[in-house]
Amino acid sequence: MRIARPVAATAATLLAVLIGPAGASAAPTPAAPPACTARVPGATYVTGACLADLTTAGTALSGHTDPKDWAGLEAPGAVNPSGVKGVQLDGYFPDTSTTNTTHGWNHDSQFVIRLPDHWNGGLVVAGPPGVREQYANDRLISDHVLAQGYAYAATDKGNTGPQIYTDGRRPGDAVAEWHQRVTELTVAAKRTAAQHYGRAPVSTYMAGASAGGYLVRWQLENRPELYTGGVELHGLLFTPDSPNILDTAPAALRAYPRVVAGEPGALDEMYVAGYPAESRPMWQWHYDNLWDSLQRTVREEIDPGYDGDRQAGVPFCKPGLEKGCDTDYVYADRPQRVHRTVERLSLTGRIGRPLITVQGTLDALLPISRSGDVYARMVEDSGRGGLHRYYRITGGSHADGLAGPFKDLVRPMSPCLRTAFDAMTAWTGPGGTLPPPSRTVPRPAPGTDAVNACSL
Repeated sequence: MRIARPVAATAATLLAVLIGPAGASAAPTPAAPPACTARVPGATYVTGACLADLTTAGTALSGHTDPKDWAGLEAPGAVNPSGVKGVQLDGYFPDTSTTNTTHGWNHDSQFVIRLPDHWNGGLVVAGPPGVREQYANDRLISDHVLAQGYAYAATDKGNTGPQIYTDGRRPGDAVAEWHQRVTELTVAAKRTAAQHYGRAPVSTYMAGASAGGYLVRWQLENRPELYTGGVELHGLLFTPDSPNILDTAPAALRAYPRVVAGEPGALDEMYVAGYPAESRPMWQWHYDNLWDSLQRTVREEIDPGYDGDRQAGVPFCKPGLEKGCDTDYVYADRPQRVHRTVERLSLTGRIGRPLITVQGTLDALLPISRSGDVYARMVEDSGRGGLHRYYRITGGSHADGLAGPFKDLVRPMSPCLRTAFDAMTAWTGPGGTLPPPSRTVPRPAPGTDAVNACSL
């Protein structure tokens, strides 16, 4: 039972799993002529359709995806595969919150499961980035894995939109529900695939970006028995102490206006907070669109008492002038109850299955020195370094849509995530091909199609 706290509007827009490690079978196996629907264990409602094309080339026309859900996550000129025939199942699990209005259902814990006719024996499960819905990874992940013959399943994580903090009884419950919903879908999707194809998946991978990347890490740390491995792109980092997601944005909100005003020392404050110097051309865009909304949404979910009875504070409040201003927020100074809430959601680095992490060096939302670099050390310190590969992509940012307005600066990350997925399946497959050692990947040579190709 989940009880919503009072809803109030904010200006937030947030861009931003019972098997062993055997790999998928090498040759696709045609399925028997499919029924156009199937039972999804545990679901309250399911509707199905036989589609000529499960990829976005087909579903965008047939109404079986939502292009708004993946808007801004793709670089101009990206080319995806198409022509994958199969069955799509849409539905939802029991839930009391109603933030997801897709299909007019007004019901959270919605999911999509795609079952290609020519199945390779594998399954890929994903959670969306930011506070997006179940179709957010359709271009980034679904198209690529469907074309290889994998079944695909994605969830909305149990709450969506900039007011996720209205879901749950206590601080942190909305994020904690993300863990539950991914696990729930993974178990259900395995069983659904087994019913549909007449045999269980031989491999199950978790994939995601940003908040979805955090979930890849969490699932491999806490539910490794469900997965063969995982790949993640610039995942969120929750740790009980600094650094974590609540550290970086307030520092930028304090310092950046002073950078614009030319105040001495402000630029150094940005660098100390982790924001790469080369990313400076993108700071204004992040100030206008992401830092404030990210901070207020996550802070309200974790620490609602900071701003009293307000819901997610005051947008772009001025430091030092108003009690509860998120620009003044200092996580280290908050009461122990706040740190205990973050601890409940925190990562440890103790992964139980192979993981590949990819992050761009110019990430100006989750600075790499305060995020990916830290998590890589956590994995190494926990003694699990042999299960991890970490690729720092020179020139990569947090959203591939920025490769349009900043085309001379930003390198798209989507092809690197897809290359990482292929490296993961080769690593955990029958051949056991080890991926390249962790490293900082240089910019591609001039003339390379960096929008659609990436070498690790």
